[in-house]
Order: sequence, then C-alpha cells, then structure tokens
Amino acid sequence: MTDLCDLTAVELIEAYEARTVSPVEATRAVLERIEKIQPRVNAFARVDADEALRQAAQSAGRWARGEPRGLLDGVPVSVKDILLLRGGPTLRGSLTIPEDGPWAEDAPAVARLREHGAVLLGKTTTPEFGWKGVTDSPRHGVTSNPYDAGRTAGGSSGGSAAAVALGAGPLSLGTDGGGSVRIPASLCGVFALKPTYGRVPLYPASPFGTLSHVGPMTRDAADAALLMDVITGADWRDWSQLAQPTGGFRAALGGSRGGLSGANSGAHSGALSGLRVAFSPALGGVPVDAEVAVAVRRAVGVLAELGAEVEETEPGFSDPVEAFHVLWFSGAARVVQPLDAERRALLDPGLREVCAQGAAYSALDYVAAVDARMALGHTMGRFHATYDLLVTPTLPITAFEAGVEVPAGSAHRRWTGWTPFTYPFNLTQQPAASLPCGLSSQGLPIGVQLVAARHADALVLRAAHALYEAGLADAVRPPAPGAASASSNSARPAGS
Repeated sequence: MTDLCDLTAVELIEAYEARTVSPVEATRAVLERIEKIQPRVNAFARVDADEALRQAAQSAGRWARGEPRGLLDGVPVSVKDILLLRGGPTLRGSLTIPEDGPWAEDAPAVARLREHGAVLLGKTTTPEFGWKGVTDSPRHGVTSNPYDAGRTAGGSSGGSAAAVALGAGPLSLGTDGGGSVRIPASLCGVFALKPTYGRVPLYPASPFGTLSHVGPMTRDAADAALLMDVITGADWRDWSQLAQPTGGFRAALGGSRGGLSGANSGAHSGALSGLRVAFSPALGGVPVDAEVAVAVRRAVGVLAELGAEVEETEPGFSDPVEAFHVLWFSGAARVVQPLDAERRALLDPGLREVCAQGAAYSALDYVAAVDARMALGHTMGRFHATYDLLVTPTLPITAFEAGVEVPAGSAHRRWTGWTPFTYPFNLTQQPAASLPCGLSSQGLPIGVQLVAARHADALVLRAAHALYEAGLADAVRPPAPGAASASSNSARPAGS
C-alpha cells in the first residue's frame, strides 16, 4: 500500500473522491510523520494536532455526503510562521513577539485555504522575520536539510521546504522576498513558485514592501497550480493585489502526470513546442559549482527535447545586489524600529547588524535603489519581448552547514553572496519557480530556475509541469524518515 504521506494533493483529492482514503486517515498519517521528522529537521514552530483532526473529521463528513467544500477539502497544509493563522500566535521566529493574542485573523491566502476545506496543520519555521536565506532563529532554533541533517534547509521558508520534502503535508505556504521559497526548494528537492507580485494577496503588508511575495511550496508543479487556483482569490485588505486570473492555473498545465519511461522519451516531445527559452548558465559570470552546472544544463536539454527553442544568452544586467541591500536592509530596520533596547538585545545578531545598516541609509539612497530597480525591470521587459522563459540555476551551490548564514570559506558576509540568481527577480516582481533537476555526488538536491515576464505565472507552471512529466525530478527523493544522512540516499547523481 502506498504511504499516504507520499501522495500529492492532487492524488489525495482523487483518493477522497474514490472513497479509498479519508481525510482523517491522511491527516493522522501526516501528523505521525511530523512526530517522526521533527526531532531530525525541526520543520515546525507549532503543530495543532487536535484542531487538524477536528478539521479532517469535518472534511470526511462532507466527502461522505458528496459535498466537498472546495478544491482542497481534507488536504493537509502547513503555513510559514510569517503568515497569520487564526487561533494561534504568529511569532515569526522572534523572541520579541509576545504569544498573547488575540490571534483572531487569517492572512488572505490562509483564509482561502480555510474556505476550500484544507486541513491546517500548523506553522513552519522561519529565520527571525524571514530576514535571511537560511532557517535558524532565536525562538525556534535551527532547521536542517531533509537529505543531511548537518546541512541547512535554506530559507527563509526552510521549515516549509523540509516539511514538504519529508511528507509532512503535500502543500505549504511560504513567502519570498529575495528567494525565500526558491532557495529552500532548491536545497530540499521540492517545487516552489514565487508568483508575480500581487497575484496572491498579502496582509499585513510586508515591511520589505513590494519585494515580498506569497507562494506555494509543493511536491510538483501540478500541486502548485492547484494551490494557486485557491490562494489567488481576491482580498480587499491588500490594496496592491492583481485581478483574479481567468481560466485557472490547472487548466493551463496541459499534459497528464502519467510520467514517461525516461527524460528522453518522445511521448511529450512537442509539449513545449515553440516556447522561446533563454539559458543563462551563470547570469553574467556567477561562479557555479560544476555538478550544479551539469544538472542545470541537462534540464535545459530536456526543455529542448520537449520542443522549446533554446538559446544560450544573457539577459544583460549587472548584479543589482547593492540596490537590493538598500531596500531589504531598510525594511529590516523598519521591522525593529518599534522595539526598545531591551527587546532589540533579543534579536538575531546578524539581523541587528543589517538593521543598523538599513537605518543608516538616506532617503536619496532609497530612491536611487528604486531607480535601479525600475531600470532592471525595463531590461527584463525588453528581454521577454524576445524570450518567453529565462532559465538559470536556482543556486550556484548545494546545501552547506546548518546554523550559519554563509558557507565556510565564503568571501561574503551576508546570504545574498550565494543567492545571486534569486533576488533580482524580486526586484522585478516576475514569476520565478525552482524545481529539482538532480542530485550531487553527495546526494544533495540541485535546482533549476524558470523565470517569465510579469503576469506569465501560468507559463512558468506549464513549463515546470512538462519537466515533471518528462521525469526530470524523478530521481530526487530524500532519505526515508529516520535515516541519518545523505549517504543513505541511493538516487542517481546529477547528470547521470
């Protein structure tokens, strides 16, 4: 019998419809999985098992009557501890936030989950206020990688990535202000989409402004499309939200998840026919690990086999890290501005450093960063007049030691030094996804990033779905829960 924790959300809904599985059975299995993995990876900040089982029982009753509430009725879902979840505290990884409520409001995307009958498991871990690209915090400690507990899960949605990778619910909501769903997705071997800014309503507004997006973290692109059809519902609390998309994301996928006998099978050879793809292996000169480079190039080869017209080229911009730092560090400074000296002493030391830097910027510095951002957006707009997709590595490296901001020996002090492929597309607000494309010789996941023009979220999902159907990610599986390290993973290495 298939382990219920291995089923995708799409497969769970099919099983509920067929009456072969109940939401209570699925939720119990996921809660047992959480108990098993939590000591190893620390993916959850809070789990409310009683409430999850209550919701599952209600869902089971609806399915028994043939009256499911919505698209996710009975599917277990977790929520990053940045987003409000009614009934419990949202602590954002910080000792500065008191647990007393009232906690009476859901974030817009969480409200849509509830309306569609999802079973809400609890909150996943995040670095303090989601400020960096790894997941450790003064409040909840270090979150580890599902493939090797001594390595980082990435961040800032690291708890969500680890949970999804290890079967602790097929769906999770993350946030992404500089790569925060794509970074951990790449390091943990799962799928993540940063949608076009405003596509998923956000409330309260992020202190990081229009850099921060809410996005799905899932097993595959089909589950992400299903989740997007739920969380893109309108919410008046976000004044910057986009209009509800027409047609739906699942309908735009094409194909079926039956899978192929191998990535070179011709069964779906025309799935991406005519798609214009630009492949940038180093985004103008980023040093990329050799195994990462091989795996990403292999993924691009699969795109070509699926009918895409691939050209190796560069989008033509220089690293916008300084502009990003001004905007990001200023936002961090705004987060802690209300705190007195006693509470500031409780902050992550690295966060205190970037807040001090952010507070030192002038208004002119900020406006100059906005100017740089607009110029970058113009460059990418022109680029996408020629190319439908830009493909890059998601990260230039695989997972490194847990509990540190940068890899040992790095020339950089901050997490942006090893994430140059992700934060540019927060500046431009474009949709960007990461999906697994292989494993390193150490058994660690490698991610490939797909980027499209603003509003072309459905295109990113369709291309990613075609890659899943072609079997690109089939070899990327974490060790069984309870396994000690990546060395026990027998999946084939990248490029093999």
